[in-house]
Amino acid sequence: MKKLGLLGWILIAIPLGILAGWGAPVWAARIMASLNGIFSQFLGFMIPLIIVGFVTPAIAEVGNRAGKLLVATAMLAYFATFFAGMLSYFTGTLTFPWLIGGEQLVANLEAANSVKPYFSVDIPAIMPVMTALVFAFMTGLGIAFLKTDGLKNIALEFRTIIEKTIRVAILPVLPFYIFGIFMIMTVEGQVAVILQAFIKVIAVIFILHIFILLLQYCIAACFNGGNPLRMLRTMLPAYFTALGTQSSAATIPVTLRQTIKMGVREDIAGFVVPLCATIHMSGSALKITACALTLLIMHNQPYDAALFMHFVAMLGISIVAAPGIPGGSIMASLGILSGILGFDQQMLALMIALYIAMDSFGTACNVTGDGALAVILNRFFGKTKAA
Repeated sequence: MKKLGLLGWILIAIPLGILAGWGAPVWAARIMASLNGIFSQFLGFMIPLIIVGFVTPAIAEVGNRAGKLLVATAMLAYFATFFAGMLSYFTGTLTFPWLIGGEQLVANLEAANSVKPYFSVDIPAIMPVMTALVFAFMTGLGIAFLKTDGLKNIALEFRTIIEKTIRVAILPVLPFYIFGIFMIMTVEGQVAVILQAFIKVIAVIFILHIFILLLQYCIAACFNGGNPLRMLRTMLPAYFTALGTQSSAATIPVTLRQTIKMGVREDIAGFVVPLCATIHMSGSALKITACALTLLIMHNQPYDAALFMHFVAMLGISIVAAPGIPGGSIMASLGILSGILGFDQQMLALMIALYIAMDSFGTACNVTGDGALAVILNRFFGKTKAA
């Protein structure tokens, strides 16, 4: 997997699954459904543990580094992430129903045949998703307040265990799992309907992420008197580096260099850019919200504004604790996708596949936006020069 990377294997798995589904007998699809069911159960078992493993130490570490600049950066990054998610939602509610077919698409999906597994294995989760979230917040805040190394070390070691499990037992299996999902959907007659819908949605997501960047730099320009297009052009090396690396952390040196070129003080940039690489997730929130909304529309499930405000508010917190691996944000979001939006295992698998397929664009949006946030913060905590 190291040569092609997770994205490469998933991009291979999707067409292979479709091709296999065209000629596969029903019994082969049922075997694949049985194997996928076992992995789905394991994934469901892991979701609360992922929440506890990543959210707890993330809150504990932020709490121990409390300061005015930290609080301001965290609040600004959270607001930017929340705004991107809600912009994606309102844009989607206006365009997706007619863009992807609405009632006709739902009717086509309901008319499809269902492939049932031969057997199933139940692996119940240790705790419900919302219980895991509350427990993680309570424990993380308690560690930050008590400033105890013992509990903090346990939380950090548990995070290492979860990261290792994701790298060894989940990520390598994901391409086979997604292969099975698309094979089963092809046998059921769903795949053409779903792919046609998501091609249109991906186009909307790409336009939205360009709009988000333009808006962020227009706002930043109000704080430093620079030209937003010129500032955005300055950040292009960071954008294209993120496209290639698919990692906010790996792009930090380039993001930092280009942010300083925009006139942000080195000490401000040195603090804000690495921190925002972890907590500013506008591009990720935009993609996750749009894909989740699409799946709810396609399955004729409710998607009212109050539900999505709750979802995006929790999403902005959950993906702060995302592991630094490909698709880390979607892994950290699985709990609230199932707990708040009621996603089943097949919908979660589609979310993983679609998110990772667009991972580089979301990462590029995240890191490029970090420069805009640094410019705004520099206005209050440093001396800004026009770009």
